[in-house]
Amino acid sequence: MDTMQVRASERIDAQRLHAFLKTQFLDLPEGKLEITQFSAGHSNLTYCLKIGDFEVVLRRPPLGPVAKKAHDMKREFTILSALQPFLAMVPTPYVYVSDDAIIGSDFFLMERKKGIVLDTRFPVGTENTEELARQLSEKMVDSLVALHAIPYAETSLKDMVKPEGFMQRQVHGWIERYDKAKTAQFAEVEALTAWLKENVPTNAEATIIHYDYKLNNAMFSEDYTKMIGLFDWEMTTVGDPLADLGVAMSYWMHADDPKMLLYALGEPPITILPGFYSRQEFITRYAEKSGRDVSSINYYMTFAYFKLAVICQQIYYRYVKGQTQDDRFAQMDKMVAALIKQASKAIN
Repeated sequence: MDTMQVRASERIDAQRLHAFLKTQFLDLPEGKLEITQFSAGHSNLTYCLKIGDFEVVLRRPPLGPVAKKAHDMKREFTILSALQPFLAMVPTPYVYVSDDAIIGSDFFLMERKKGIVLDTRFPVGTENTEELARQLSEKMVDSLVALHAIPYAETSLKDMVKPEGFMQRQVHGWIERYDKAKTAQFAEVEALTAWLKENVPTNAEATIIHYDYKLNNAMFSEDYTKMIGLFDWEMTTVGDPLADLGVAMSYWMHADDPKMLLYALGEPPITILPGFYSRQEFITRYAEKSGRDVSSINYYMTFAYFKLAVICQQIYYRYVKGQTQDDRFAQMDKMVAALIKQASKAIN
């Protein structure tokens, strides 16, 4: 997973952080603390801390005001602690720090995993074959099924969640978030949100759901035969597993998807290349492996596109209000418009 020089506005205090690391890791080598930043992601800030051959990952909330209940570092740390014993791809969490005196916010430290994260292109030296694309597609499906099979009642998550009425709360909650972050009117929103409210599925099954499951949140072994890492557990909860599948499909792009959707945030993901599953193939394999009825998946995909539009709208709202100066967010309103159109289209 690539790192870059820390953005000027997102630097953290290396001296205080180094002193803190010495209190937590008794075998910390001598030397200077090097801090780099993971470039991917538009939400929480993630850093790599390195001293000699020692490496650890730091996660902290974004700068500026954030949406209520969003970017909860303690919650994410607790989720990792609960799931890691069941799923090796979950990074091992080390310590959560509530004190903001060290870097200006709370944060947690976790294992630094090493492997290949795929996004818009294969790394140099990897031959892009249809066979490899199919293999990666299968790993993505099977890992999602494995996550949904974890017995959440045997973890500490059972005390943090309320699975009953999950989709009702989700639908009404995300519509409310959209209304609060609105900066423009889109003609389709009223009919879309009315349809979502009127057609909430009654599926009562509850499993652990990642809720941000996509290719560039996964890490593969060098030979691509295993998924060895899964990241960004901020949205994880216990709820309807088909909601998780719907979110995964909203990220799983096709070559024939609208250009605005494919290119709004840069280059499209490699899932547009020949050999990668179509969304329908992904859904079909999920149904076969999990034994679940997926006949209502259109609803979940419609909601997933809308939910993604709201997340982008919240980011754009923060940019418009001057709460973040990150220029990557200046065009986010165009992504919102494209996602709302895609959600409206998914109804059918």
